[in-house]
Amino acid sequence: MRQPKVVAEVLGGILLGQVISHIVRIAAHLIVGPTAMGRIPGFTKHMFPAQSLPYLSLAANIGIHLFLFIVGLKIDSDIITRNTRLSLLIALSTMVLSFSLGAAISVPLYHNFIGPPVEFTYFMLFTGVSFSITSFPVLCRMLTAQKLLDTTVGVVVLSAGACNDIVCWSLLALAVAFVNGSSVLTVSRILLTYVAFIAFLMWPVRIELLRFARFTGSTEDGPTILFMAVTVVVLWACAFFADIVGISAIFGAFLTGVIVPREGALANSLTEKLEDTVTIVFLPLYFTLSGLNTDLGLLSSGITWGFTIAIICLDFAGKFSACTITTRLSGLSWRESSTVGSLMCCKGPVELIILKIGLSTGILTQRMFTMFVLEALVLTLIITPLVSFLYPPERQVRALSGDISYRSTGDRDEDIVDGQSPMTEDQPWRSRFTVVLDKFDHTSGMLVATQLVLPSPLVPASQGTEISVNALRLIETSDHDPDIMKSSAVDVFCTLGELNTVRVSLALSIVPYEDMSKTISEHATRHGSELILLQWLPPSSFSGDTRIEPNSFEAFSGSSAGTGNPAATIHSRLVRRILAESNMDVALFINPGTSLSGIGSGSAHHIFFPFFGGPDDRLALEFVMQLCTNPRISATVVRMSKSRTERIAAQWPSIGRSEEDSDETRETGHHRMPVQSNVIMPNISYGQTRFESETADTILWEQYVDSYSSYDIHPSIRAALSRITFSEHSSSMPLHSAIQQASARKPVLVVVGRSHRLESNDLTGEVENILRERGSVGQDDSRSTIGDAATAFVASGCATAVVVLQAANASID
Repeated sequence: MRQPKVVAEVLGGILLGQVISHIVRIAAHLIVGPTAMGRIPGFTKHMFPAQSLPYLSLAANIGIHLFLFIVGLKIDSDIITRNTRLSLLIALSTMVLSFSLGAAISVPLYHNFIGPPVEFTYFMLFTGVSFSITSFPVLCRMLTAQKLLDTTVGVVVLSAGACNDIVCWSLLALAVAFVNGSSVLTVSRILLTYVAFIAFLMWPVRIELLRFARFTGSTEDGPTILFMAVTVVVLWACAFFADIVGISAIFGAFLTGVIVPREGALANSLTEKLEDTVTIVFLPLYFTLSGLNTDLGLLSSGITWGFTIAIICLDFAGKFSACTITTRLSGLSWRESSTVGSLMCCKGPVELIILKIGLSTGILTQRMFTMFVLEALVLTLIITPLVSFLYPPERQVRALSGDISYRSTGDRDEDIVDGQSPMTEDQPWRSRFTVVLDKFDHTSGMLVATQLVLPSPLVPASQGTEISVNALRLIETSDHDPDIMKSSAVDVFCTLGELNTVRVSLALSIVPYEDMSKTISEHATRHGSELILLQWLPPSSFSGDTRIEPNSFEAFSGSSAGTGNPAATIHSRLVRRILAESNMDVALFINPGTSLSGIGSGSAHHIFFPFFGGPDDRLALEFVMQLCTNPRISATVVRMSKSRTERIAAQWPSIGRSEEDSDETRETGHHRMPVQSNVIMPNISYGQTRFESETADTILWEQYVDSYSSYDIHPSIRAALSRITFSEHSSSMPLHSAIQQASARKPVLVVVGRSHRLESNDLTGEVENILRERGSVGQDDSRSTIGDAATAFVASGCATAVVVLQAANASID
């Protein structure tokens, strides 16, 4: 049915009383009540005896307070402030029309189903709030399921939904104050006290909680036990105060979630620690108890069903029309506006909480409660098919940096640029990059890596050439609500763009794990990128040092000491799939960390590149040339060849070098060559013959020699050549020799191609010997990911960081 799990969780309480999935939660609480299971003789008496209900109610109340606390944690003020005008317009217009329709239908509802002694004003308030509410947690899950979080519609709905929730909870607090107040003076006292309480929480308490979070290190390393304990104490203290003031205790819990600091994704980390326990243990109890009060059998007359259908139609019509018209007047297309209107109709557990408050205060009868529960279930069920029809993937418009794009869907092709490389003789360097962040911890490393590959600001760009970076944040779809704050981590790339006068665009994609590699390839193609930048970090449990240490290859492979590291294995498979499915050049940064940060701060850095040959190595040579346009970077490029007649003695870890090894150094120039080739490698195929690939290698190398005396080469190429030392080296053990030369100068960044042109057994046997000598065996999975040359350098620990290049049109067999 393609429904979000919230639907299953609602249905399950009506039927089973346990979480089947979020619409089965509304439906689940119905089944366990008089509607289904409750009709079995003795079921309610034996399963829910009267003496157990107070204890179940206590546990359920604890759960609902924690749930409202989590709802508060997910309210990010940045989402609202980015689009303040539109979010307020949509929220207020929806509130006005929906509340008015709710108040209008409350008149016949009151006379037919409520009546004295309940005050009509109180019933009208609860009906209006019930019509106005939008379930923000359910909204987040629906946007995730439909992959709309990074679209214009997603940004609008999130900001408007958060604003709507805040206003509705305030109105509900007002309604509760009226119910609990015996006079106008009492109501005024309750409201004034509550306003003062909110002000106290939003300023002094919020500021002190942030200071305490920094003091305990929670903003850097996640919430500590001490911080969590203090937060829980504040939560129950606020709930207790809200209750004794005359406002429901759940408002205190909600406000506590709102004031938790967002710095360092602290609120998100706290949500992750609490959410599973709340949704698996506590919320099912709450909805089960609600299900005991929900009996669809009470809807036994035509007038009852008539009013139930009227409630559903009026609620949907009010929200849909108000949101659609307001959004359209704000500049979005009719298709986008109607999608916003549909999404804002979702109800879910939040409305059930409001209804439960109305039932417990005596404002709603059990029949009226059941009618509204059915309305919440139906409206939540129809949203997914409506959104799929109104806003299919081919019509979606992506929003950058959380800002709203005011364009019709017919204009979306303007974002798709020509995929052909704009590199010419006047502009020989790559200028369009896609930076992939599939892990939040990759942000700092990829910032450094991106700074490294950008053309030097000291080298003037050609006329009409614009350097652009597109940062793609990938989040795997899971049972949790979308990681809104972590998804905003790509925003830091805007600062990089401002500092380097580079156009930076941001994108967010929440997809299943199996679709990540395809999403990256399609995204890079759509934006005409010339190089995809990826990062591979060792498991955080391995070492806090960012430099690659000897024997660190086990950390990458996830097999240290015979124990598996599932996270490292899964990430290795993802990287391999990206390399296999990519139709453009890819640069894989292995553990850059802070080791490369000196490049931007005035210190020099050295690159070592062993040129074995093949399309990946030709791409790597071009990559080294671009890096050396930075005046602070120098490089040593060695063309490695294997001597079949010479033998050298190699000892580990000190790798010996034979006197018979030939070593010739000469200055050379630059001439661009296509990186496409057809060399056949294990796991990698290109389509050319070995002879053609070796010929291309030789021509490229010789053209560097000839270009040294050429006067018509690009100035930036000449500047780069002045910082590169070229040499040729022949050895019967080329990898050992390359590692020895790389170890001669530290820190060193090693650049290698993923494949090489030598016969399949030439480097394979040498790599196996290196791994065996280092005690790292059985690394076939990781070797097929990064290649033999990179495996040898990572295992040796001689490099500060390693960059692996793969040319376009390569694929894994």
